[in-house]
Amino acid sequence: MTSLASRLAEVDERIAAAARSAGRSPAELTRIVVTKFHPASLVAELHALGVRDVGENRQQELTAKRAELDGLSGLRWHAIGQVQTKKARAVRRAADAVHSVDRVRLVDALERAAESGDAPLDVFAQVNLTDDPGRGGAAPADLEALAEAIVSSPSLRLVGTMAVAPLEEHPAVAFERLAAHAARVRSIAPDAAAISAGMSHDFAEAVAAGATHLRIGTAITGQRPSRD
Repeated sequence: MTSLASRLAEVDERIAAAARSAGRSPAELTRIVVTKFHPASLVAELHALGVRDVGENRQQELTAKRAELDGLSGLRWHAIGQVQTKKARAVRRAADAVHSVDRVRLVDALERAAESGDAPLDVFAQVNLTDDPGRGGAAPADLEALAEAIVSSPSLRLVGTMAVAPLEEHPAVAFERLAAHAARVRSIAPDAAAISAGMSHDFAEAVAAGATHLRIGTAITGQRPSRD
């Protein structure tokens, strides 16, 4: 069984190789380690190995782990799962960035959750790359309206576009569409140049398509523990 350090090093080598193959610098990429269902102790181990960006899918885990690991310096928490509007306040208190902002109602909820003195919250506009409205992400036709709502929110900062490639489609094809959607977002917010895309099985294709933030879980953390 390979160690956590070995898996992290191997993935980082693969990320660097993917960047070079795409004519990009590895320094352009932010590797986010997804620690869904893993204990806070694993995040502490990752921090000791130099990891500074971690991602959580569920608000409850995000809130609990951040509180438990409050003493770790430089750790940046990314909320990457779907967010219910009723949990917007809790997510805002625990996350440094929210990748899954997919509807105007959530934009409004995150804005209302701002408190005096809060720094602007970094958010990504998530777009749905499938025809299934039940999947996370705004419909492509609604993407400009979503971006405009974020830009109009004083306490939010639109940093880019996010998507998940459908399993039934080659990721390179899906990420090509994402790159086009990201250009639409940049037409509204020129500084929103980040693209959050790519997971353990498809990050090389994401890098080739211009991704800047990679959300990688099991390739680094190993098999997730059973859910309670």
